[in-house]
Amino acid sequence: MSYCCGASMVGTKGTLKHYRTQVHNVPLLFCPVCRRIEVHYKVENEYEILAEYAHGDGATEIDFQDYVMEDDDTIFENCVNRESEDAFEIVKRQIDMSLDLLMVAKQMNDEKWQAELKRRLAVMSQRRSRLQHNKSGS
Repeated sequence: MSYCCGASMVGTKGTLKHYRTQVHNVPLLFCPVCRRIEVHYKVENEYEILAEYAHGDGATEIDFQDYVMEDDDTIFENCVNRESEDAFEIVKRQIDMSLDLLMVAKQMNDEKWQAELKRRLAVMSQRRSRLQHNKSGS
C-alpha cells in the first residue's frame, strides 16, 4: 500500500504530460485528502523511459498500455481502493482507517499524529457529506 498524508492512496489510470507529450492510461496513485498524484511505483521506471523516448521522437500523444503488458489487477493489487469503486465507499473506508489510527495515536500519546489524523478526518467528513448530498440530490 502507498500512503500520503497518512491516507491510503487510490489506484487509477490517467493522462500525464511530459514536456509536450501526453501519456495516456498511466497507472497512478492519488491521495484522497490532499489530491497529490504520483506514477504507480510498479511502473515508474517504464513510464520515465517511455515518456523520454516519446518526447525525443517528437510524439504528441502515446498510450502507455500499448507498451507495458502488465495487467491492471497485478499493478493495483496492493491498493486498498481503486477509482472504479464507489466514491462514497472509498471515503467511508478512509474514515474508518483514520479512526482506527486515531485510537492508536491516542494510546501512544502522539499529539502531532492525532492532529494530522483529525485534519484528515475533517477533510474526509466534508467529502463524505458532499457525496451524500450528491447521492440524495440525484
